[in-house]
Amino acid sequence: MAAYHDAVWGVPQYDPTTLFEFLTLEGAQAGLSWNTILMRQAGYRQAFRGFDPLIVAEMTDDDVEELMLDPGIIRNRGKITSTIGNARAWLELDDPVEFLWSFVDGAPIDHQLGVTGIPATTERSEAMSKALKQLGFRFVGPTICYALMQACGMVNDHWVECFRHADCAALATRK
Repeated sequence: MAAYHDAVWGVPQYDPTTLFEFLTLEGAQAGLSWNTILMRQAGYRQAFRGFDPLIVAEMTDDDVEELMLDPGIIRNRGKITSTIGNARAWLELDDPVEFLWSFVDGAPIDHQLGVTGIPATTERSEAMSKALKQLGFRFVGPTICYALMQACGMVNDHWVECFRHADCAALATRK
């Protein structure tokens, strides 16, 4: 968890494959700990072919059955099929990166938080969730969307006292 916090969480992401990976992993976390998902990240990358939406969107019922036997991922049929469906919906977006970042007006929001006060959802994550659901995405509730926003640096929720806060704020100026 420390390595993830120190190197990944809160770093602005603009790569569509990385964003799709995070969207998938945040959805897979629903009802579980983030550590459980991190321990399986390599398994997810293998199972979902590097998170290439073009490849994932082509997965079949046979692939789903194979993934249900894969100990490298969470073997939840709903989460597996949602990943495939989400890849199909992702491909319908003109520019998925621009779409996701539009919920923060294209630039990271620095919340300047202290050790208390990190929300589970915001109006922006609720809007993202609603929009994604209308487009056919699943496992994209407001809490999942906010976790995505935090993980991918759309919001900087590192506490101001955290050594990563300034680093991520500086990265937010470089796109």
